[in-house]
Amino acid sequence: MSIEIKVPSPGESISEVTVSKWLKQVGDYVMLDEPLVELESEKATFEVNAEYAGILTKQLAKEGDEIKVGAFIVEIDETAKAPEKAATSIAESKTEVAAPAKAEKKAEDKSAKVTSSVVLESDVHIAPLAKELMLAYGLKPSQVTGSGPNGRISRTDVLEAIVSKGIGSSNSVNKYSPSGERNTRVEKMSNLRKTVAKRLVAAKNETAMLTTFNEVNMKPIMDLRAKYKTVFAEKHEVGLGFMSFFTRACCIALLDWPAVNAFIDGDQIQYNDYCDISIAVSGPRGLVVPVIRNAETLSLADIEKEVKRLAGKARDNKLSLEEMSGGTFTITNGGVFGSMMSTPIVNPPQSAILGMHNIVERPMAENGQVVIRPVMYVALSYDHRIIDGRESVSFLVRVKQLLENPEMLFDGKLPAEKVLGL
Repeated sequence: MSIEIKVPSPGESISEVTVSKWLKQVGDYVMLDEPLVELESEKATFEVNAEYAGILTKQLAKEGDEIKVGAFIVEIDETAKAPEKAATSIAESKTEVAAPAKAEKKAEDKSAKVTSSVVLESDVHIAPLAKELMLAYGLKPSQVTGSGPNGRISRTDVLEAIVSKGIGSSNSVNKYSPSGERNTRVEKMSNLRKTVAKRLVAAKNETAMLTTFNEVNMKPIMDLRAKYKTVFAEKHEVGLGFMSFFTRACCIALLDWPAVNAFIDGDQIQYNDYCDISIAVSGPRGLVVPVIRNAETLSLADIEKEVKRLAGKARDNKLSLEEMSGGTFTITNGGVFGSMMSTPIVNPPQSAILGMHNIVERPMAENGQVVIRPVMYVALSYDHRIIDGRESVSFLVRVKQLLENPEMLFDGKLPAEKVLGL
């Protein structure tokens, strides 16, 4: 008997999805809950799993087709017998479940040894994402200075090397023919790209958007990272990046200037006493903004872990709608691509977005002397309908103050202010 499986609803107001990729083909034997097909909605990518074990007999849509939510997408013959390999794997899985606790512990110990060995190897050499970038741009390890523990090369190190050396991607070699051929290529816009386009246009047309700028001396944070990054990584099992410092600084500043953390709802203004920070991440299918919930309650280590988790899910197209909705403020980092300055677009219904940029050594005046410091330009785009100039500038100045004095990131006060009870 063949069972038809429908397209589940990925969320409210979504009536149609696109078939992104078939994970199983006609004739394949599928297990219960095994992923069958990857679908793309306006906001996220998700998978449809097998509701029964059996042989996949029909694919009711092709890759690239648009299909209605609730429509049938696949047929499975649940009466079909499992092939010998599948039956063997089922039997093995049952045997594993019934295995004694000692055997389980032994396997876990062995797995733990292998995992720790892999982590140790990658820490010493090159992070996986960094390796991909180096291959794409034809870089050798000797051309990149690693900033991680034991000189480990990170993705940021590779990006900095690419920008500093002005290297072009090796994938672009011979991309354009010198013979004078004028070829073109047409690709259908994905639902996600369509939604991004609509939201960006709406943000420009429906908000009174303005941008204010400032500069941040990054030396205090860079010195702090250089001193403690190895200890931090060993204790918390996550790297110490810049995003946690900026997220923490923004949370303190948002609590000081609540209008920047609010949004307009009709003829009302909704103020939020919590900080759900959206982090702009460039995924395989475009820009996505997963949310760090209650970021104001998190430590730097907790923020770094959450950034790592969400960025990993974004790269794998595994983010859920819940993980990408409900943010109150956005941070975007164009600096990883070499951007010196930009005017980021507000992410509706939010009222403001902070743009980070690359860090460049520049001359600065300190105590009447010209000194060279690593400087980052920061930009705050905001909706002038709800945020006045005083609030926007004061917010950005507060972020600058906190970043240039990392000791204030715990409670927003200088040590002297704590002593004096200010």
